[in-house]
Amino acid sequence: MANNKQMSELDIKVKNNMEKIKHKIVVMSGKGGVGKSTISTNIAYGLALKGYKVGILDADIHGPNVALMLGKEGVKATSFAPISLLDGNLKVISLSFFIGSSDDPIIWRGPAKIGAIHQFLGDVQWGELDYLVVDLPPGTGDEPLTIAQSIGKADGSVIVTTPQDVSILDSRKSIKFSKLINLPILGIVENMSGFVCPHCGERIDIFKTGGGEKTAKELNVEFLGKVPMNPSIVVAGDSGVPYIGSQEKNASHDALESIVNKLIEKTQK
Repeated sequence: MANNKQMSELDIKVKNNMEKIKHKIVVMSGKGGVGKSTISTNIAYGLALKGYKVGILDADIHGPNVALMLGKEGVKATSFAPISLLDGNLKVISLSFFIGSSDDPIIWRGPAKIGAIHQFLGDVQWGELDYLVVDLPPGTGDEPLTIAQSIGKADGSVIVTTPQDVSILDSRKSIKFSKLINLPILGIVENMSGFVCPHCGERIDIFKTGGGEKTAKELNVEFLGKVPMNPSIVVAGDSGVPYIGSQEKNASHDALESIVNKLIEKTQK
């Protein structure tokens, strides 16, 4: 009975917390290595730069990279108060704030991971937000299902893929997962979609191109855009300032800006 009571109290906390958040965007991918966390952090940072109050939840328990990409790797939290950036417009929480070392692996079974996610949703002092962006681990396991079932009404999922067939195959599973659990799909992002030479302007399709757009048409899902490969995106992520915050003007930056604007348009309707 005590456990049931505890769970019900936590459920109430989660419900009350989530009701203070206007829009919730879940970023997911069928497989790792497609740049999902890069897209998540750029979406959250881009929204915050436009003046929205934004939270980003790093729900990738085994590979929490959001702190590094926002310049907060090594910061340790002593409570469930999120770390703030951009004059308080952006709040971030990650398991990396609570572990001893960045090199320490998280060796947890499903129940422990689910418990951590419930605490991030219910105990973290998010306050009133315009947007909560959730960076999920790849795949369709415990964490995505727990988030989808716990955050209440969400605006939907953003599915990140690269153009290769193996990535497209797994992204289709994420689309079907979203549909099966009645999570609306905001659209597909094709990341690492070609490379534009900064010297001559020639485009080279290193990993092919167009697979995400083709899948979106086949499955009647909106295509949010292609983000070309750009070394500056990697440098920006490693330095802790997402690329969308730079002053560069090129196809990659334009694509990220366009994705953020489309998400604002879709969620504000």
